[in-house]
Amino acid sequence: MTSVPSWGPDFAALEAVDPDIARILLEERDRLNNGLQLIASENFTSPAVLAALGSTLSNKYAEGYPGRRYYGGCEVVDEAENLGIERAKALFGADHANLQPHSGASANIAVYGAFMKPGETVLAMSLPHGGHLTHGTKVSFSGKWFNAVHYGVSPKTEDIDYDQMRDLAHEHRPKMIICGGSAIPRLIDFAAFRAVADEVGAILMVDAAHFIGLVAGRAIPSPVPYADVVTFTTHKVLRGPRGGMLVCKAEHAAALDKAVFPMMQGGPLMHAVAAKAVALKEAATPAYQTYARQVVLNAQALAEGLAAEGMRPVSGGTDTHLALIDLQGVGVTGADAEARCDVARITLNKNSIPFDPQPPSVGSGIRVGTPAVTTQGMTEPDMKEIAGLIGRAVRDADGSAAADVRAAVGVMVGAHPAYPRP
Repeated sequence: MTSVPSWGPDFAALEAVDPDIARILLEERDRLNNGLQLIASENFTSPAVLAALGSTLSNKYAEGYPGRRYYGGCEVVDEAENLGIERAKALFGADHANLQPHSGASANIAVYGAFMKPGETVLAMSLPHGGHLTHGTKVSFSGKWFNAVHYGVSPKTEDIDYDQMRDLAHEHRPKMIICGGSAIPRLIDFAAFRAVADEVGAILMVDAAHFIGLVAGRAIPSPVPYADVVTFTTHKVLRGPRGGMLVCKAEHAAALDKAVFPMMQGGPLMHAVAAKAVALKEAATPAYQTYARQVVLNAQALAEGLAAEGMRPVSGGTDTHLALIDLQGVGVTGADAEARCDVARITLNKNSIPFDPQPPSVGSGIRVGTPAVTTQGMTEPDMKEIAGLIGRAVRDADGSAAADVRAAVGVMVGAHPAYPRP
């Protein structure tokens, strides 16, 4: 573990007080350094973000907002939050920003709280087709408290069925329409959603948790000009700390701020708010724009490589940071593929595909993403090699190839360590 100033994370102090947790932290660092991390929703934060996250701002209770706190002694944390707000507004071209949500789900809860009453109708993408739990799934608050109607993808294109979405909107007249999700490889037509929302008088919420980093890096179009509110996480492509955020139009600022606090949560995590501000500053650089474009190029190269291995990319490919891969052609379930890749030190996740015959706990596909490996400096030729390694691992029913794949993975990550040792 690299040394840091005494005011920041002090690993030596941790090791002296709690060697068990210190050991676990080192083991996790080694896991990251010794394997390929292809979870689409994961990334590696910078040392600067980690320093803010482990800072003394963790000590401060700061219920409320800058200049309007319920505790004294907030003049320093006010400055950090104001910096983050201004950076978010500038980066995304937004009227207003709120950095306090603890997670993407928390940000989504706040949007429901600002605009909807229990029992009212929300129209969102079906979870099995790429949506998210908080978009009206029955096991979520969103499905328990609201009447959820779901659109999906077209059987022909495996992309969003915009005609179905429009028809359902006119039939059910939802109070709010949500677009975005957790397994959508293609660009979303935000203008089409805006048009339908206007036709039926609905609020348009864009859940940009997965792709907001690509928006920040100018690699894909922005939803901000079209949406009433955009929610997102800060720990995926955006490469910040684990947390949530939202940006919105000026007319909705007061309602959304009140929904975040005091309706949905109490005191903000000021160390996390400061770390979000650091990540936003990093995302405003030309180097980050280069990174974001490379994330997309890598995802496309990985999808093409997996197709060459007989694993079909859903919708024919990707425009973003992730690819959804149908494994039915190679006769392997998503659960088996995930387990076999894990043994080979390739971390990815099983995933349902549209119209999947398997239950979600098994899945017929896998989801792969390139934010983390791109942060490590890998490019398209590396993605082709990774695709070949995944192919070998997925077909390795008896485990005979696992050692060779692990060795090849070790060579790759040895040349591109996640967190280099001092």
